[in-house]
Amino acid sequence: MTSLNEFAAYVHSQSAAAANGKKPNAISNGKRPKSSSTKPGSVDNASAHSIQSELDVLATLTLNDAPTPSESRIAYKECMLNLAEHKTELVSLIRQVVEDGRGEGILSLTHDPLDPNMKIELTPQEYDLALENIKSVCILAELDCAVTELYSTEQQGDKSEKKHGFEVTKVGRVLIRERAVSVSQLLEIRVAVVGNVDAGKSTLLGVLTKGGLDDGRGKARVNLFRHKHEIETGRTSSVGMEIMGFDETGRTVGASGGTYKASWKEIVAGSRKVLTFIDLAGHEKYLKTTVFGLMGGSPDFVMLIVGANAGMIGMAKEHLGVALALNVPVFICVTKVDMCPPNILQSTVNQISKILRSPGCRKMPVFINSNRDVAEAATNFVSQRICPVFQISSVTGQGLDHVRMFLNLLPFHGQFDETAPFEFEVNDTFSVPFVGTVVSGVVLSGTVHAGDSVYLGPDSLGQFSSTAIRSIERKRQSVDTARAGQSVSFAMKKIRRRDVRKGMVVLAQGAEPPRSVREFVAEVLILQHATTIKTRYQAMLHVGAVAQTCTIVELDRPYIRTGDRATMRFRFMLRPEYIKPGQKVLFREGRTRGLGVVKDVSYGT
Repeated sequence: MTSLNEFAAYVHSQSAAAANGKKPNAISNGKRPKSSSTKPGSVDNASAHSIQSELDVLATLTLNDAPTPSESRIAYKECMLNLAEHKTELVSLIRQVVEDGRGEGILSLTHDPLDPNMKIELTPQEYDLALENIKSVCILAELDCAVTELYSTEQQGDKSEKKHGFEVTKVGRVLIRERAVSVSQLLEIRVAVVGNVDAGKSTLLGVLTKGGLDDGRGKARVNLFRHKHEIETGRTSSVGMEIMGFDETGRTVGASGGTYKASWKEIVAGSRKVLTFIDLAGHEKYLKTTVFGLMGGSPDFVMLIVGANAGMIGMAKEHLGVALALNVPVFICVTKVDMCPPNILQSTVNQISKILRSPGCRKMPVFINSNRDVAEAATNFVSQRICPVFQISSVTGQGLDHVRMFLNLLPFHGQFDETAPFEFEVNDTFSVPFVGTVVSGVVLSGTVHAGDSVYLGPDSLGQFSSTAIRSIERKRQSVDTARAGQSVSFAMKKIRRRDVRKGMVVLAQGAEPPRSVREFVAEVLILQHATTIKTRYQAMLHVGAVAQTCTIVELDRPYIRTGDRATMRFRFMLRPEYIKPGQKVLFREGRTRGLGVVKDVSYGT
C-alpha cells in the first residue's frame, strides 16, 4: 500500500505544478521519447563534419570548468580570513544568504554555503578571525545586519585533519538578520499548535508569548482564551491567534513575564521576525475547527504537543496524520516532564520514536539537548525528513530556552508567487464600529494595495460582487500593501457582514469575472474507512478555507476501500465554491479520512 508520506509528497508536487502554471495531472508514464531514425554508428560524412565543426567552435571558447570542491572550499575560507582582498566576495555571499531567507539566514563557518557537504577546517584562531570579519562586514551600510553566534565548539581533529596539521578545530554557526525592516516586509512564520486534549497547548503558548511560568493550575493559559466557557472548562474550542516577536539578535519581544502585557503593536514595532501561533482545539468534538485551522490557516510548521504522562493518544495521532497528509513539517514538544515518573517518560519517548519511524510517517526523531542540536535541526528541518523532539515543562521552565531558540531560527519556506494574480482566502469575518465589514485571512498569491477594486464571492448563488479594499492591516497595524504569504485583514467597502462567510475569496478584477464550481474531479487516497465507499457517499470536505458537505457522484470503479487510490467526482451539497486544480483536498466522516488533489473543475452552478 502506498504510504501516506509518499502520497502527501505527490499531492504537494501536484499543487506546486499547478501554482507554477503547469498541468497538474501530467504524470510521467515512464515512456522514453522516440529516438531518431538514424541507427547508432550510421552517422554520415556530412553529420560527422557538422559535429566536428561544432566541437571546433566550442574549443575556441574560453569556458572554464566547474570549480573542484577543494577550489570552492579554499575560496570560501579565503573570503572569511583574507578580508582585505575578498571583502566584495564576502559581502556578496552574505547578501545572497540573507535574501534567500527573506531577511535572515544561518551561516556555517565550517561548511561552504554553496556546497554544504564540503567541510572546512578552521583552527580556533582562524575561527575567531573569521567571526570578527563577518561581524565587521555586516555592520556596513550595504548589509546593515546583526550577527549572533548560535554555538561554537572546539573538537579534536580526525585523522585527515591531523594529517594537515589540524590538531584542534572549531566549528559553529551564526545567525545573520537584517536590522531595519518595515511592517509590510516583516518576516512572518505561521505555526499551528495541535495535540490531544489536556496536553498543555494553550499553557505552553501562554508561557512562550507572555513570559513567566505557569503555576500548574492554568495561570498561563487564561490570557489566550476567547470565550467564557473556555476559561471555565480550560479547553480551547475556537481558533486562537497569538504572536511572538524576535529582534535582530534573537531576543524575544514583549514576553517579560511581568504584570504588563505588551500589545501587538508594541511587539511588531520592536521585532524583525514574528511567529503567528494558531492555537487549535484538542477535543474530538472540535475536530472540524482544528482541520479548518490546518487547511485554511496555511501554516508553515506544526507544533505537536504530547503530554509526557499520557503519551501520543487520541487526537494527537489524528492531528499528526493530517499534518503529514498536508506535507507540513512537524516538530514535537513533550510537556509535563516535571510531574512525570522517569519510567513513564521513557515509555512516551519510545512510543513517539516508534510512531515517527513507522512506514506511514518515515520521520527520524531528533531529541534536542543543546544549542548545537537546535541550530542543526533548524537548518535541516525542511530539507530532510527529521522531526525535532523537545522535552519541556511550563512550570519549571525546563527546555523552554531550546524551544525559543528553535522558533527564532525557523526558516521561511512558503511557496507563494507575488507575480501571479491577486488571490486572498477569507478565514474569519468581523464587524468593526466606524469601519464596517472586515475579513481576515492569508494572501495566497499576488500583491494588493489599499483602494484597489476586487471581486468578493461566491455567494449562495455562486455569484461574485464587485467591491474595493478600504484599508489594510497586518498584525493590527495599518499598511498600504499586502503581499503573497502574509496574514492580513481587509476593510471592505459597501459589504454587509451577513453577506460574507468563511471560505470566500477576494480576487483581482480582470477581463473576465471569476466563476464558481459546483462539481469537480479529484484524485483521492483513502486513509481510513471501515467498509466500502460507493457513489452517493457523503462526507465533510475541506479545500483550503472551504468546509462543506459533498457527495460522490461518480467513481472510476464500483467501490473503494482503505488504501485505495481512485479518481472521483464530487458535488457540493449546499452552495458552489471557488476552487482550482492543484488544491489539496481532505474529506472526513466519522473515522473516515481521505486525502487528495483537485484535478479538474466543472464550471457552473
